[in-house]
Amino acid sequence: MLDVHRLRVFRSVVASGSVQAAASNLGYTPSAVSQHLTALQRETGLTLLAKAGRGLRPTAAGHALAAEADRVLARVGAAESLIADLRTGRTGTLSIAYFASVGAAWMPHVVRCILADFPGVRLDLQLREHIPDSREERADVQVIVAGATGFDPGSGFTAHHLLDDPYVAVVPAGHRLAGRPETDLADLADERWVDNDFARGWCRANLLEACTAAGFRPAFRVEAHDYRTALAFVAAGIGLTVLPALGAAHLPAGVTCVRLLRPTPTRSIHVVVHDAVEHTPAARMAVTALRAAAQSAPTPITP
Repeated sequence: MLDVHRLRVFRSVVASGSVQAAASNLGYTPSAVSQHLTALQRETGLTLLAKAGRGLRPTAAGHALAAEADRVLARVGAAESLIADLRTGRTGTLSIAYFASVGAAWMPHVVRCILADFPGVRLDLQLREHIPDSREERADVQVIVAGATGFDPGSGFTAHHLLDDPYVAVVPAGHRLAGRPETDLADLADERWVDNDFARGWCRANLLEACTAAGFRPAFRVEAHDYRTALAFVAAGIGLTVLPALGAAHLPAGVTCVRLLRPTPTRSIHVVVHDAVEHTPAARMAVTALRAAAQSAPTPITP
């Protein structure tokens, strides 16, 4: 059985680079740190550290144990937080993951609603574009995007549909389409495009599939890392960009928005809730607040 405290001392030495530095950081004597290291190496039967000048460096085994220790200590930290919550009368922790374009649009409202009714809840907010493969890494509540035809959240999780979010074209003022309320997607085939999804995520793949259905592949002139930067490029006259309507809710000056037809790429937004927490008051409030935010989602507004 490994001693968790010794793992903490070991990780401090690895992070600090020497026994002396770790002792200073931990408030221990160098002798006490050395004793913990000796005991840990004896318990594991491994050489975990080697001399490197005046300091120490982890061996291959030390690197592997340090990585595993991080995971162990994170779990211990979570348990300690739970105990602290219970001792102080808090009602627990709720983790909520969300993707970027709903962060500023919805999450302030959601967090305000939860904390107004449950001020003792500790919220763990995570910016996350994808659902983790591991069930243990998944959040209690996650806002995700998927196709409009159906979504399987996986065993042990329940999905609630929030919103179907059609894509729109954003063009510079003075563009040939600027005065039109709508256009066919194929009408954008020969335009200069600004990419807005450097991560090559689901939303971009969905757009490319719609363009393929319309008979062309977009000619991306420049790549932006987020919607706001892409809109700034459009305002500068570099090209047009196509993005979900939620991402175009507040447009900068110098651009205008055009609805897309035949086909209209659409992403479906869901909230996925872990079945183990679905009936807790905080989780129910999160779902209710997200539904309210989705129902009041603004449409693109051209300044």
